[in-house]
Amino acid sequence: MNASYKHIMILVLALASMNIFAQSEKKLVRKGNNLYETDNYTDAEIEYRKAITEKPDYIKGKFNLGDAMYMQKNYDESSKLFDESSGSSKNKDIKSSSYYNLGNSLLSLKKYKESMEAYKNALRIDPDNQDAKYNYEYARKKMIEQQQKNQDKNKDKDKDKKKDKNKDKDKDKNKDKDKKDNKKNQDKKNQDKNDQDKKNDQQKQNQDQKKNQQQQKQPQQISKQDAQRMLDALKNDEKKTLQKLQRAKAKSAKSTKTDIDW
Repeated sequence: MNASYKHIMILVLALASMNIFAQSEKKLVRKGNNLYETDNYTDAEIEYRKAITEKPDYIKGKFNLGDAMYMQKNYDESSKLFDESSGSSKNKDIKSSSYYNLGNSLLSLKKYKESMEAYKNALRIDPDNQDAKYNYEYARKKMIEQQQKNQDKNKDKDKDKKKDKNKDKDKDKNKDKDKKDNKKNQDKKNQDKNDQDKKNDQQKQNQDQKKNQQQQKQPQQISKQDAQRMLDALKNDEKKTLQKLQRAKAKSAKSTKTDIDW
């Protein structure tokens, strides 16, 4: 009897504890909703997170936290929360709304194909969801635009690649042309130098030849000292000659006088 009573007390206490936690998490979500309605999304996030801490599988807490994160433009986090709530909830309204909000988050991330799939899931549950239909078409158009832009980018890249290839070809051609022109110019310079060297050699030969001819035509000039020596030699010769003449004359005169005397 006493043992059964204890078990009952424990069970009652456990139920009472669960009821307190349930009231706590709902109270936190309601507080978060009040903050959310006043656009205080940061404080609302705090209250929703407290509720999830109290009860990690509390779908409403996750869903509303996803809304708060979406309004703060944290689309990665909101996508994750809406994906969790759509997979965990058995309530069709919450499930459809989770898929719809997931589509909005993915759309904001420009993941158009994934957002279209989320809107499809929302419409499978609630075919009359006009917002989901509208957003699905909007996402489809944006996806087509994105694909077109990607195609244009690829075309531009291909054009740029072709331009770069053509530029490289032109550069190679210009390099080859420059090499040929440089070689041609160098050959011309070498030829001009050879021609000039030949011309200079010929001019030098002509000058040497002309100089030799002029030297042959002009009388050989003697130095002043040589001229003086030559003059002295001539004077000596004349003196000797005069002495010879005088001796010969004297001898002739002597011979003539003797004949007369005899």
